[in-house]
Amino acid sequence: MFIFVFLCVVSEYEVFGQKSNTEIVAFYNLENFFDTIDTRGVNDTEFTPEGKKKWDTEKYWTKVDHISKVIASLGIEHNSDGAVVMGLCEMENRGVLDDLVDAAAIKKRGYQIIHYDSPDQRGIDVALLYRPEVFNVENTSSHSLIIRDEDGDQIFTRDQLLVTGLLNGDRIHFIVNHWPSRYGGEESSRPFRNEAARLSRALVDSIMGTDSHAKIIIMGDLNDDPNNESVRIHLNAHSERSDLKKDELFNATGVLFDEGKGTLPYRGSWNLFDQIIFSKSFLKAKIGAYYFDSVHIYKPEFLLQQEGKYKGYTWRTYVGNNYHGGFSDHLPSYIILKRKRFFNGFRLF
Repeated sequence: MFIFVFLCVVSEYEVFGQKSNTEIVAFYNLENFFDTIDTRGVNDTEFTPEGKKKWDTEKYWTKVDHISKVIASLGIEHNSDGAVVMGLCEMENRGVLDDLVDAAAIKKRGYQIIHYDSPDQRGIDVALLYRPEVFNVENTSSHSLIIRDEDGDQIFTRDQLLVTGLLNGDRIHFIVNHWPSRYGGEESSRPFRNEAARLSRALVDSIMGTDSHAKIIIMGDLNDDPNNESVRIHLNAHSERSDLKKDELFNATGVLFDEGKGTLPYRGSWNLFDQIIFSKSFLKAKIGAYYFDSVHIYKPEFLLQQEGKYKGYTWRTYVGNNYHGGFSDHLPSYIILKRKRFFNGFRLF
């Protein structure tokens, strides 16, 4: 018996080494993270020195510093190394991401970037940052969302990013989103987000078709709340953890929304567009594998306006064409993943 337990301890120790038992996965909408260059064929003129917003080098580097401050401080009470994986949206190109990961506040973490150019009319994309010593990327791909207006013309929007890799040996699939906005009204634009949900669902079903126990994390600015039909019906994601059916996904951020919390203030209340949703495999704690522990919205005071009519709202970079010098109109959301290190009641090391 002693020999058996000893071998189990040694075996598990070799798997885990000295690696962290707690990892953070986060998502953040960066609110118009543009460079200052007018790119041909892209509607980004307003974010240039000559544009309506008078976007210049000083404002750009302030934005870089601000975003890096958020990433540097998010979740450090859970893991001092911060987020191991972080989905991002609303940045213009790879260049601004290169500047971001090279910022002094987070440079030592050595974040690597996964990014594809999307055909979005404004030139904004989605991306994934990760720490390669913890997350080993196996495969990446970009998936186009094809939607059309009433005249049948294609509306060019953000692609969906799929990244598969090993988090300390545990295979996880990440789908990063930025679904179509509510521009023109929530009801009239609803079909576009429903189509985005169907694309995400198709990616989930494709992965599940190969591995029914696959660990999948969907995250992004969905421009809908957890109770909207795009999420509940077309993505089939729900916040009732104990009552999930076979094909349903668990909406971790939906639990926060049910409590009245959100990531985006609007007319005196909070929307929760920045969602993190995952497959049921994260709800089971197995030896050596990561499982879902908790969900959070990162809401420190420095991300909020401290005075005036909109005190307590997000401190934005711009309101209209008026420069406010803040961070973003969205708050980040994140989840804590933990790894089980016990065997039949005995701690492995």
